[in-house]
Order: sequence, then structure tokens, then C-alpha cells
Amino acid sequence: MNRVNLLDFDQAGLVAFFASLGEKPFRARQVLHWLHQYGADDFEAMTDLAKSLRAKLPQVAEIRPPVLGHEQASSDGTRKWLLEVGPNNRVETVFIPETDRGTLCVSTQVGCALDCAFCSTGKQGFNRNLTVAEIVGQLWWANRALAHQATAGTLAQPSPPAPQPLAGEGRFKPLRGEDGGHIISNVVLMGMGEPLLNFDNTVAAVSLMLDDHAYGLSRRRVTISTSGIVPAMDRLRERMPVALAVSLHAPTDALRDRLVPINRKYPLKELMAACRRYVQDGPRDFITFEYIMLDGVNDQPEHAEQLLELTRHVPCKFNLIPFNPFPMAGFRRSPADAVRRFASRLMAEGKIATTRKTRGDDIDAACGQLAGQVEDKSRRVIRRMEMLQ
Repeated sequence: MNRVNLLDFDQAGLVAFFASLGEKPFRARQVLHWLHQYGADDFEAMTDLAKSLRAKLPQVAEIRPPVLGHEQASSDGTRKWLLEVGPNNRVETVFIPETDRGTLCVSTQVGCALDCAFCSTGKQGFNRNLTVAEIVGQLWWANRALAHQATAGTLAQPSPPAPQPLAGEGRFKPLRGEDGGHIISNVVLMGMGEPLLNFDNTVAAVSLMLDDHAYGLSRRRVTISTSGIVPAMDRLRERMPVALAVSLHAPTDALRDRLVPINRKYPLKELMAACRRYVQDGPRDFITFEYIMLDGVNDQPEHAEQLLELTRHVPCKFNLIPFNPFPMAGFRRSPADAVRRFASRLMAEGKIATTRKTRGDDIDAACGQLAGQVEDKSRRVIRRMEMLQ
């Protein structure tokens, strides 16, 4: 009999699973606590479950998060984990510590099918969607690893190659920082892949992030980034509206067709309309537009004017992102003066425009640099190499 991975279940799924075992719904809430608030990987540790149930569970279920392949620590405190999700496939997860928050950047696919011109992830090609366990398992793993390091007083130093269980009677304790708060306070689904092309698994994983019996994050502290999959944006608004960031990167269809090819299917007029609809039900009263700054490509004064016109009727703020180079990218980072002028023009019209601080670029953990290891079933890498020959 194949055992099910309990990390694949949100609360409704766990209720159904325990019902199939003849158990009451409250067992699902108990197990959620153990899995996600305590980081338990051992049924025997779940001491408020009946002994007979603890004996039964290993026969039908398991707790199987992604497996650590490699870890890197940046000089600025950023951490990047390469996590194994099957043969020849690894995804990258990044933790960014700040004075007032700890943000985890989570992947949703092995590779990416969208092939945005400036993104190294897309250049790797695409293999498959991640499962719920593989998505929320990144949070499970990072939360547990960081809590162990905080307990050991080594959070600012490189961690061991795998999280070590706490010894003694207190092996499983609530995963908290030294001040008792969550080490990971924010989650952004901005890692490898397009979250809305893995809609059902992404929504189920996000439901666990929001569930008070699991991670208890607010909708404002979970952000889904999309390149603009318009029908899925509407589905997300109806099913589980969380904070939304749209990878815009260009103010006209002609330029965006080149930089973000999905624009050919969902052009800017449709995307802006979807953004206006989303704001009506979203937890924030604005959309965040991500805009990567490419020297001489989309950073000129006329681009700022076009961007203001495009978004005139969309409540929004702008996050200007310095381009992070990778081999054979074909783009250069905009000079700092050009970024400042661009931001100043947007702010002169009353818009909020921030420039993202580059974090983790010394370990290739910055925006657009996540590449992981992908068995490319899209054959995009092969086709690209053939074109270069």
C-alpha cells in the first residue's frame, strides 16, 4: 500500500484523510499543529494522538519534505537552499532576514515555461509543477532549520548540511525565534516558476500558510507573483485573495511581448483590467508592479511616461528591481542615476516607487538568478543551443 505524504494535505484534505480512517475531524487540527507549528517528522512525537492512531499512521502515511541538496549563506545574511524534488530536479528557496521581518522566497515549479528574456530560471527550461508538499515543504524545512539555528545561537552563520533534531525531552517545541515570534514572517511565491500555472497546488499550499492551525500568516504577508495569467488572477481573487505582485517590466505591448512573452496571450489592456478587478477583493488596496530595470531597454524617460499612462486607473505601487546579470543574459543593469530619475518621475505623479535592495547576489540568490537544476522536458535549452550553433 502506498503511503500518503501528509504535507500534501491542507486542513480539508486532512479531515477527509482521517475520516477515511474512521477518525474525528479534530485529529486533522492536531496533526496540523504538529506538522507545521512544531515541525514534527515523527508520529510518535504527536503525544496528544491516541496510541493506537500513532501506531496506525506509519502504515498509511509519511511526513516527507524536500531533501536538502546544498546550502549557501550570503555575506548579507541571505540564505539559499537547493532542495531535491526527485531525480535530476532541484529547486531553490531563499530566506532574506531584515530588522523587521524574515521573508522566505518559495518556488512553485521545477523550472519555468514562460521564458522571460531577463530571467535565468526560464533559461533552464521546464520540467513539472511542484506538489503541495514540495511547495509548503520549503516553508516547513526553512522554518525548522532556522528555528534550530536560532536555538543554537547560530542564525547569522552557515548552518549544518541538514537540520538537526533537538535533543532531550524538548525535541519538538513551537518553532519560534529568540523573541518568541515567527522567524519567517512573510512568504513570497516569487521563486522558480509561475505560481498561477500551478494553480491548485499553489492555492492549497497557501491555504496552509494562512491556516491558524498551521503557519497562521495573514493574507497581507503572503504574496503571489505572476507574469499576468489573467484567468488565473480572477480565480485567485475568487478563491483565496492574497497580496498580488505583477511582473510588469514594460509599459507597452511591443516591448513586453519581447521581455515577457506571455503578454502575447494576455496583453496589457486585459492585464490592467484584471488588476483593477483584483484590488476589489484583495487584502491590499493596491497591486505591486515589479519592474526590472534594463539599461537602455525600459529605463528611459519616455518609458516612465508610458508607465504612468498605462497604470493611471490602477491603484498600485512600483517595485523597481536592479537587473541581476547571469551568463549570456544579453542585458545590462541600469545605472543608479537612471533608476533614481525613473523613480523620481513616478513619485512626482504621487506614485509609490521603491527600489529593491539587491540581496544575496554573491550566492546567486537575488531576483531573477534562481536556476536550480532542471531536467528540461520543454527542450528549450536544447533548442537554444541549436540556434547558437
